[in-house]
Amino acid sequence: MNHRTPEPEKNAASLLTADITQDAVVIVPGIMGSELYDTTRQKTIWGLSGVAWLLKAWTQPKGLEPLRLTEDELEGKTGRIKATQLMRHSSWTPYLQGLEPYTSLINTVRECVAHPAAIMQFPYDWRLPVATNGRLLADAARRHLTTWRQHDAHDAARRHRVDERPARLVFVAHSMGGLVTRAALDPAHDSDLAQDTRAVLTLGTPFYGAVKATAILNTGRGTPVPLPHRQLQSISATMPGLHDLLPQYTCLIDGDHIRHLTPQDVAAIGGNADLARDAADSHRRQAHLALPAHRAVVGTQQSTLQSLTIHAGVVEAHHHGARQHTNGDFIRDPRGRLKFYDVKGDGTVYKESAAVGPAITPLPLQHGAVASDHIALKAVAEILRDDEHLGPPQGTPGCGLDVPDLVEVGNPWTVTLSGVDSLGGVRCEVTDLSTGSTQRLRLGWGGGDIVARATAYTPGLYRVTVRTLDDLTVTQLVLAAEAEPKRETA
Repeated sequence: MNHRTPEPEKNAASLLTADITQDAVVIVPGIMGSELYDTTRQKTIWGLSGVAWLLKAWTQPKGLEPLRLTEDELEGKTGRIKATQLMRHSSWTPYLQGLEPYTSLINTVRECVAHPAAIMQFPYDWRLPVATNGRLLADAARRHLTTWRQHDAHDAARRHRVDERPARLVFVAHSMGGLVTRAALDPAHDSDLAQDTRAVLTLGTPFYGAVKATAILNTGRGTPVPLPHRQLQSISATMPGLHDLLPQYTCLIDGDHIRHLTPQDVAAIGGNADLARDAADSHRRQAHLALPAHRAVVGTQQSTLQSLTIHAGVVEAHHHGARQHTNGDFIRDPRGRLKFYDVKGDGTVYKESAAVGPAITPLPLQHGAVASDHIALKAVAEILRDDEHLGPPQGTPGCGLDVPDLVEVGNPWTVTLSGVDSLGGVRCEVTDLSTGSTQRLRLGWGGGDIVARATAYTPGLYRVTVRTLDDLTVTQLVLAAEAEPKRETA
């Protein structure tokens, strides 16, 4: 009797269909996340490669001057500055600290779409009001969806998807980009745009603002490295976009009470009362807008400013905030004093300002890296492919990373890790982005946290990287500059 061996299935692998979306994706960066080009001077004023332009911008007296809004721009006559593309290089700014490029995010999206034409990157002039950029985004997103639906790759992709439905929009927005996306989905601009949107993914968006915006508007802080604080403050005071990031929740501690910032408060700390009033009005108009199928990736575990006090026009920011009962009353101790809580955040946006929407994914990340971390990018890919969003791996606490935003060349500085119980399996490195050289730091205990000392020996931008036993990575950028020479006294 002859026994025939069953033939294997023919081309079984060829039966697998690529798990890609037919949807149109729009990537919206955060504040300072778009390269800016001055059309009158024919010169890029924000977003150049290399550290030299960063050092010039933040250590020279006139380094920030090209960013100042003109009277025409404040009156709505824009066009002098053109946003050309999303940031391609690591960057840095005082208070907001390190800003990672969007290269990894763009590459992740490309792996999930049917054709590169399905992706629209939306650079914008982040100095302008969120409402202005929202209107521009609404028009651009509508054009993008219409064009993509006419593409041959769109029809080919939809034949392999559930119900073969036509493409809809998916917005992937970092930081301020989430506010711009919310403004774009205001039905006053395009009444059908929200209906044509399948999902919105926000990465560290300050829906209720950030206390750090008040620090930027204030006159600055003491530092051994010369920063043009007065110029930074005066230029920031002209930026409607920065005023859109002011905290819109009760964060101002006034004696034994806590209240909202008023336009008068903003003017007292160096901002613009009219711009603050416009920003608050814009937030109130859009607070009721529900983003379609909104998922929010929220940075956690990082030391984050949450409230402030104002003394004689000087901001003192705090790493804690008050909480309310369900009836609106603030929680107080038996003696009637306010109780404060530290809920942390991503180092820039405190957790409860970003944790908006029906689906929240908490990740122990710094603000500048929340759009580039590999776990956050996995969440992006899952949402684009329209699978059930499972969130981060369970049982992975990660750690908090606290570093100075600006250090002096040759002077040691401290790296602090919080939320870690053991030195075992923790690795901390500092990389010089100019040379690529990496130094591993020696870790030890100090004040209940794990600490390390680092020194930058040349001016430049440095990336601090921490890897934990959980195989999670937290990064932050630090700018090193020469100290201001001491003036000789007669």
